[in-house]
Amino acid sequence: MTDKISAEDLQSVARELQIIRNQIQTLANQINEYAVTLEALSNQDVNRSVFRSFGNLLLEVDDRESLIKEINEAKSTIENHLTILSEKEES
Repeated sequence: MTDKISAEDLQSVARELQIIRNQIQTLANQINEYAVTLEALSNQDVNRSVFRSFGNLLLEVDDRESLIKEINEAKSTIENHLTILSEKEES
């Protein structure tokens, strides 16, 4: 086996790194969006209705706490995935 890295191998690694960086940016944007949503929910009067988009429908949320929990769980999942991708990028 040779210690030389071919140009093709180098290009492949560069493409993979770019894909990982794009995914990291996308996940960071999603995390930020969840954080802004959670902040808006915490600042909104509890007596005001909250709505959620499902496809083309906008439905009123009956259980605000359940929604907040669901958003926090989704945010946590994305943060975990972001950590994994960041570690992969560094290696």
